[in-house]
Amino acid sequence: MKKFLRILVIILITLLALFPFYILSLLAFTPSSMNFSKELILLPQSYFENFGVAWEKAKMGRSIINSLIITLGSVAVIVSFASMAGYAIARVNNKFNRIIYYLILGCMMIPGIINTVPLYTLMIKIGGINTHWAMILVCAANALPFSVFLFTGFIRGLPINIEEAAIIDGCTKIGSFWRIVFPILKPVTSAVIIINGLNIWNNYAQAIFFLQKQSMRTIPLAISMFYQQYGAKWHLMAAAAMIGLAPAVVIFIIFQKYFIKGITAGSVKG
Repeated sequence: MKKFLRILVIILITLLALFPFYILSLLAFTPSSMNFSKELILLPQSYFENFGVAWEKAKMGRSIINSLIITLGSVAVIVSFASMAGYAIARVNNKFNRIIYYLILGCMMIPGIINTVPLYTLMIKIGGINTHWAMILVCAANALPFSVFLFTGFIRGLPINIEEAAIIDGCTKIGSFWRIVFPILKPVTSAVIIINGLNIWNNYAQAIFFLQKQSMRTIPLAISMFYQQYGAKWHLMAAAAMIGLAPAVVIFIIFQKYFIKGITAGSVKG
């Protein structure tokens, strides 16, 4: 009986999680001339024109390229610097590193949106408005504290013997990290890529301030256009959202095998 109830609860939770995606699909595949109703929920349509219109009006192709550049660039910076910082904190256990680690943990409690006004002033002074590199630095800086926390916890759980053996064989500290330790960090690296990649891909709070030109719009800004500029075109907005959602789903499917392992190891070990 307990097993049956457990399965029933899992099914109910799954259905609740999938219901918003079902409504999104209904809106995306429904002609704009049709109103959303109970009949529509029971009898879904197969109307693909919304995707073409959404792609053309929102310039989704350019938006996807912008989102890819910012997301890939930010994730590369995050993984590189967070893994090295986590390695230094985990392996060199002195007072200075402990203070740095606690400061990093303190930064996790500060919402990124709080820094938007001073960041905007700084970006104007350095010419970072409407540039990919500035947005990459902003997104990476916001994500580094949590990423360092995950890498530090995971590395603390690794045996140090393999690194010592590499150093004895003539490898440097930096060389032992990149050649020996970093390949072992695949689970936590996958978790960092998924968490930060999805957050940056869906970033709206910073993008709306720093990416003001239409040619620099990311996917969230392109989708919001159907509410701001065209007066709540829900069907087109849903179609654009599904287009923007597809790459994120693909990335999650690729890395999901390591996701849970990386999260649990990075947050519990050490």
